[in-house]
Amino acid sequence: MTSEIINSKDLKKMDPVFGQHSFDDHEQIVFCNDKDTGLKAIIGIHNTVLGPALGGTRMWNYANEWEALNDVLRLSRGMTFKSAITGLNLGGGKAVIIGDSKTQKTPELMRRFGEFVHSLSGRYITAEDVGMTTGDMDTVREVTPYVTGISENKGGAGNPSPITAYGVFMGMKAAAKFQFGSDILEDKNVFVQGIGNVGEALVEHLVDEGAKVTIDDISQERLEAVKSKYDVTIYSGNDIYSENMDIYAPCALGATVNDNTIYKLNAKIIAGAANNQLAEENRHGKILQERGIVYAPDFLINAGGIINVYAELEDYDRQEIMRKTENIYNTTLEILDNAKLNDITAHIAALNIAKERIETRKRENSK
Repeated sequence: MTSEIINSKDLKKMDPVFGQHSFDDHEQIVFCNDKDTGLKAIIGIHNTVLGPALGGTRMWNYANEWEALNDVLRLSRGMTFKSAITGLNLGGGKAVIIGDSKTQKTPELMRRFGEFVHSLSGRYITAEDVGMTTGDMDTVREVTPYVTGISENKGGAGNPSPITAYGVFMGMKAAAKFQFGSDILEDKNVFVQGIGNVGEALVEHLVDEGAKVTIDDISQERLEAVKSKYDVTIYSGNDIYSENMDIYAPCALGATVNDNTIYKLNAKIIAGAANNQLAEENRHGKILQERGIVYAPDFLINAGGIINVYAELEDYDRQEIMRKTENIYNTTLEILDNAKLNDITAHIAALNIAKERIETRKRENSK
């Protein structure tokens, strides 16, 4: 195993790593390279004040290494605040593997990645994310104990996707309560963008409540399968952001709320499972506030997954997992009320709470 250094010529005159907004005082970044298995991975450890950095591994066919680095920085930073605001004694970390998960992922590659994780001696604990499965985590577990989200028959909490979706559903209902005065989603027009494991589970909750659901995804096969299963509408237009909707639920990759979409967005609420939904947190959060669009902070409402895998570390049962996930409803309402009272964005309101918990622990540790 070797470490890989990105050639400065490949950065296309981008700002230095330490100067990136997404770097945000990361404690450690590990570049992992193994010629025999084809592994090219990056592990980001953002903050370990509250505990070891826990966050999933994403396998994605990035356009270049800089794109992969930026993604792991943004994701690991988000995990710090997700754990903090949820009240978990965990820090923030994330990993990305560069490649096509459908054609390049092998057991040998996953075991080699697990060895890199193991070399960090528990500072980083991995789990599944986009392009990964519970079975992949079982493979990683063969070489390191620093992995969660393994199969239930192996003593783990299993696939976290259904719990993630339930947390998003709770956050969405809280946002509806704040915006509409009622958390009942019956007859509400909800556009779900991205129907992977989490997106599909969210669709099921919405359909059960009587919402009018429209789905969008890059895979036509997935669209047809979910339409057939839940009798929902497949989006057939070419500009989803301009469509009239009550709730926009981004459940694929991040940064869909950006300069190209934010003024077109014709929704009253944004509440979805994707990480880092705002391309520029502060500026885009402010624009949403000015436009009267309620934004349920992603790192809060998609925390069900980390609650689920945290159960493996703290050994609490399914009932406690559900109780903690349902509490996302209350926390979301508190944050939206706090944002309105103090005339700040929901993102900043949530971030302030998370940062204060970290600073409090830091002060306690320094005594």
